[in-house]
Amino acid sequence: MPANFVLTLSCADRPGIVAAITTELAALEANIAESNQFWDRETGRFFMRLAFAAPDGLGREAIEKALKAPIERFDMKTALSEDAHRKRIVILVSKFDHTLLHLLYQIRVGWLDADVAAIVSNHEDARKTAEDAGIPFHHLPVTRDTKPQQEAQIFDIVRQSGADLVVLARYMQVLSDNLSTRLFGQVINIHHSFLPSFKGAKPYHQAHERGVKIIGATAHYVTPDLDEGPIIEQETARVTHAMSPEDLVAAGRDIESRVLARAVKLHLESRVMLNGKKTVVFG
Repeated sequence: MPANFVLTLSCADRPGIVAAITTELAALEANIAESNQFWDRETGRFFMRLAFAAPDGLGREAIEKALKAPIERFDMKTALSEDAHRKRIVILVSKFDHTLLHLLYQIRVGWLDADVAAIVSNHEDARKTAEDAGIPFHHLPVTRDTKPQQEAQIFDIVRQSGADLVVLARYMQVLSDNLSTRLFGQVINIHHSFLPSFKGAKPYHQAHERGVKIIGATAHYVTPDLDEGPIIEQETARVTHAMSPEDLVAAGRDIESRVLARAVKLHLESRVMLNGKKTVVFG
């Protein structure tokens, strides 16, 4: 049975990049199923995502060997993933569980192709949800004084579980610079606001006080700069003066759940590439 792979690459833009890669894949008799590319004219960087099926018996080593020459020639930054490797995620949550429940549902129905390796929380509220789903649950309370030790436990869980991605599903704790740096590009957060916008506590109440007509949510990678990480996905909804803060919270819950799930799916399918403080997202 053919093996399915996804190759992502970035390098300085110049003629011949696409031809060099696709020629090597054709020589391997690989069949390209999807191709996306983007030239960032501001930085002169070229980005590409190729999904392809390799013939029976052709493994990762043979593909990497065939692509070595064009990769070195164009000084490419590349990543090669295989569909046979089912991605594993660790979900961090506090008390609000709507985004967690939505992720678990989308995994159950097959829209998200992943396994949840663990659910971690600083509260006990999500324990029953985890147990009902047969997922290991880790209750790790945290205070200002115990934060370094608690985050060390989180890091151990991520590494020992072999997780490919950490999802902050309304985890109401700010990750330290140390943990954010160690897991750079592997942590997605859902921010309950349309960034850049109302930051800090109770953004929906701030929005209500300002009489906004649009609310939204933002999924982004976590970096040491609070809520400043590269944005993956966003969505907005129109609201009116007749809506209470509670109405805005209810509308926001739905948006947050959808946006986070889409961001996780894009990441798992290798459709997101970092481009400085921004992202290139191939839909």
